[in-house]
Amino acid sequence: MLTLLAKLFKALNSESSPRQIALAIALGMIIGLSPTLSLHNLMVLFIAFIVRVNLSAFFVAFAGFSLLALGLSPIFASVGEGVLTNPGLASLWQGFYQSNIFKLAHFHNTLTLGSFIFSLVLFIPTVFISQYLIKRYRHHVKAFIEKFKIVQALKSSRFYRIYQSLTNSGVA
Repeated sequence: MLTLLAKLFKALNSESSPRQIALAIALGMIIGLSPTLSLHNLMVLFIAFIVRVNLSAFFVAFAGFSLLALGLSPIFASVGEGVLTNPGLASLWQGFYQSNIFKLAHFHNTLTLGSFIFSLVLFIPTVFISQYLIKRYRHHVKAFIEKFKIVQALKSSRFYRIYQSLTNSGVA
């Protein structure tokens, strides 16, 4: 986990696009908030590996939102129950459940459906908020930390130059 956090901070401090990191956080949120073994999580994982996103940010977000989901599970279950027991949607759910693909999706489970709806609603705001926070971090926090004399001394050392040459060549 510490390695993932180190890679996340490396990505935050690098020239990686804030959009790529923000998308990784939002995709990690979908998987983190919903039960792990579900069809839509496999699809999101597939998207994360196909689309160019920062995988360190993806896995850190997955872990963080998984912890958050433990406390939010009752809310997810009540949202899912409300949608599943809505009389106006009964025929929709019956039609979906006749299909094998929707049986595999486990949308008959209140927790799975509620967390999926919740994460879809939060997806776009999470992308924009994460992107904004990453830009603010790079502009303010990173610039503030780089002003310290110890950081400047470390960056001018031979050890740091060797480290940079190894990380830029893809060895580390």
